[in-house]
Amino acid sequence: MSKNLPIIGITMGDPSGIGPEIGVKALLDASLYERCRPLFVGDPKAFEQAAGFVGATEVEIIPIKEVSEAKFEPNKIEVIDIATEAFAYPIGQVSAQSGDIAFRSIVKVIDLAMKNEIAATVTNPINKEAMNLAGHHFAGHTEVYAHYTNTPKYSMMLAHEDLRVVHVSTHVSLRQACDLVKKERVLEVIKLAQAACKGLGIAEPKIGVAGLNPHCGEGGLFGTEDIEEILPAVEAAKEAGINAEGPIPADTIFSKARGGWYDIVVAMYHDQGHIPLKVVGFVYNREKGQWDDVSGVNVTLGLPIIRASVDHGTAFDNAGKGIASAASLVNAIDYACMLSENK
Repeated sequence: MSKNLPIIGITMGDPSGIGPEIGVKALLDASLYERCRPLFVGDPKAFEQAAGFVGATEVEIIPIKEVSEAKFEPNKIEVIDIATEAFAYPIGQVSAQSGDIAFRSIVKVIDLAMKNEIAATVTNPINKEAMNLAGHHFAGHTEVYAHYTNTPKYSMMLAHEDLRVVHVSTHVSLRQACDLVKKERVLEVIKLAQAACKGLGIAEPKIGVAGLNPHCGEGGLFGTEDIEEILPAVEAAKEAGINAEGPIPADTIFSKARGGWYDIVVAMYHDQGHIPLKVVGFVYNREKGQWDDVSGVNVTLGLPIIRASVDHGTAFDNAGKGIASAASLVNAIDYACMLSENK
């Protein structure tokens, strides 16, 4: 294996969910080792159990303590062991023990990336309730990363193929989200979107900025935020040399983006951006009663390190069955590789 390939640190996620299972599944593809040097952080025992769930009897789980110990060989999944006690994590249930080690695996990969021991980080899904039960009071991954990297200005980008969305606000109530649509924040996120696209190798990004209200407020009839906050932000972005357009009604901007009008869309709040991404990335087979595909990547923008993530939850209902798709995790690893190459 080439030593020039980026080392990607991957968290275990909540071991009561599907994280370890999709981790094993992702690394079963030997071609992944041709694109990067993957390394997990968590409890090796959880990965041994997960290998049994997915029928990967040929895989060897190797506990290590330092990145320097890793050899990065196919069919040998190396895990930086941060387990302090021998826990039997309850499958498919909220557990403080699971929440604790999931949290500690995040902190560990952040530390490794800040020390430049790894090129990028990838996160598996966590359960926020479990994490908070363990005494770690954060709204989600993004806030943990912001705290431990001392990052005051950040945003979430979701991506599926060439559809990309970045958010003005995420984990707040819808009422709060409307109050957060201010010129300064919208402009800040437009700039983050520009930087993200350039980090992906897009030389001249085209940025579409969504409106907040129906029909962008219809000239003020349905709200004035689009006129008073979003439009001035777009104009300021243009003055700064950014190719931004908006506000554009949210009910059409995503179709335009899929059609190639924009390289990225600035959404005003969590669901405005998440819903279109998951409509195209999550494919449910009603005849089989299962998900055929769960694709998509979550990237935190504005951090001093690279963080990409799966775009789905812990799927407690599927945990332990060996049926969860690893597509989103593979997408996230590939995104981490791409971002590390263009860093």
